[in-house]
Formats: sequence, C-alpha cells, structure tokens
Amino acid sequence: MVCVTGASGYIASWLVKLLLCRGYTVKASVRDPNDSKKTAHLLSLEGAKERLHLFKANLLEEGSFDSAIKECEGVFHTASPFYIDVTDPQAELLDPAVKGTLNVLKSCAKAPSVKRDFVDETWFSDPQFCRESGLWCVLSKTLAEDAAWKFVNENNIDMITINPGMVIGPLLQPTLNTSAAAVLNLINGAKIFPNATLGWINVKDVANAHIQAFEIPSASGRYCLVEKVVHFSEVVKILHELYPNVQLLGKSADDKPYVPTFQVSKEKTKSLGIEFIPLEVSLKETVESLKEKKFINV
Repeated sequence: MVCVTGASGYIASWLVKLLLCRGYTVKASVRDPNDSKKTAHLLSLEGAKERLHLFKANLLEEGSFDSAIKECEGVFHTASPFYIDVTDPQAELLDPAVKGTLNVLKSCAKAPSVKRDFVDETWFSDPQFCRESGLWCVLSKTLAEDAAWKFVNENNIDMITINPGMVIGPLLQPTLNTSAAAVLNLINGAKIFPNATLGWINVKDVANAHIQAFEIPSASGRYCLVEKVVHFSEVVKILHELYPNVQLLGKSADDKPYVPTFQVSKEKTKSLGIEFIPLEVSLKETVESLKEKKFINV
C-alpha cells in the first residue's frame, strides 16, 4: 500500500496508473474527493475499483495527510503547484511547496509503516538568483527540497527525490496542465516562443522512475530526470517536422542570442532501469493527447 499526494495532477495521474498496473493499493490524496472533474479519470483506471482509495488533504493543513499515509509503506509526494503567471508568489507557490512538503513529511514521521518517501522536485538552484529573476516556481521547488532533506535527516526518514525537467507526454487528467499548455501554445501558432532552453522528459518516464526508485533497494539520494536539453526553437522545428501542415509562426520572445543548451547526466538515472522516451516521441504523444482531449484540432 502506497500514498500518492496531489493524485489528480499530471505526473501523479500517471503514477497512480502505473502503480495500479503493478498491483499496488493506492491511497490518493486530492483536495476534494467529490469533484468528479478532478477524480473521474482516476476512478476509471484499471484496478481503481479494487485498489484505489481517495482521501481529502490540503497542503497547508498540518495533519491532513495523516489518514492517507497511515499504514502505507511508501509515499510519493507530487502535490506541488506549477503556475507560470502568479500574482502572489508566496501564497500561490512558496507556501504550498515548502510548508506542504513539510506537512507531508510530518505525516510520514507519524507512520512507522513508511519505508521511503519520495518528493518530486526540480534540482537545486540559487534561491537568491531565483528571487531576483522572479523564477518563483523554480524557487518553490528548490526551497521545498532543501527543507525536506533537512527534515528527513533530523527524523531518520529514507527519502529519494526525483527531479524532472519540463514534463510532457500524454494526459490522463481532463484538465490542461502547465507544461502541456506550453506545447499547445506552439502547435496553435503562438506568435512568440520563450527564449529559453529546458531539459525535457516524458511523464511516463517520470512516473516510472518514482516506482523504480521505491522498488530498487540500492536507490538513494537525488535523481535528475532529463531525456534531452533543447531550446524552444528546436521544439518548434520538431513540431513542424511532425506536423508539416500546421503553420508554426513562432519567433523568439526577444532579440537576444538564444539561451545556450546544457547537459544533464543520465548515468545515475539509468541505474533505475529507465529507457528514456525520445523527445520527438514525447512531443507527438503530447499533441495527439491534446487532440484526443479536444484542446486542439490538427
């Protein structure tokens, strides 16, 4: 029996699906178990009727995860907001990420059955630079993981962090998530694309890495999960090759030189047995899923 926090989200939905497929019993936390828009896609998964249990929990409410985590052997913490446009970074991103992570870990500390706790965050960045640059989402993930490591070291909790780049691929949930929306904007002919270089990864690889890290006894520490690092201009090029009949009008958001690419080591993550899905496949899966969900007509 394992717990998945924020179970209705993009990565979490795939995590629940794969866990159920492997025979796990899943206690899934959501903000409102009665909101069918957030839970219907989970309840329709194979094995959900027999082995999926929904629990109400709020990141900012200490103790609200106690019942969901009780008697679980593992906890997959994926409940952390991801928004680009924010008006109050502290309330919308920083508090839910940091306080929410600690609230989940406090519930883990109360449950002697928990053998390993997982936090799905981005890798460490300079908090001061993030603040000065307004990179609030990056900052929230960085602070949350930092706080988590301090807590688990003080409370003897066995934790692993899976740190994915920009997560794309097919959607299980009916709502549009932030990273899939970035692809949607490009395929819809957005006039500009960000002058940004990102590491990209398929959501199925992210979900699978969580489970592998839980099941492999030798797994430890932090894992960076990136299949390929490319600039948004390269993503536009790939989409044009995949969908030549679609008019992609995008140009860089500014006249500055393109942000250079960088490398993310795959060596440690490969020890989890992950065979990375190529970026081209991930982009096609994303677009086809967006079509299936009626977000676009290509």
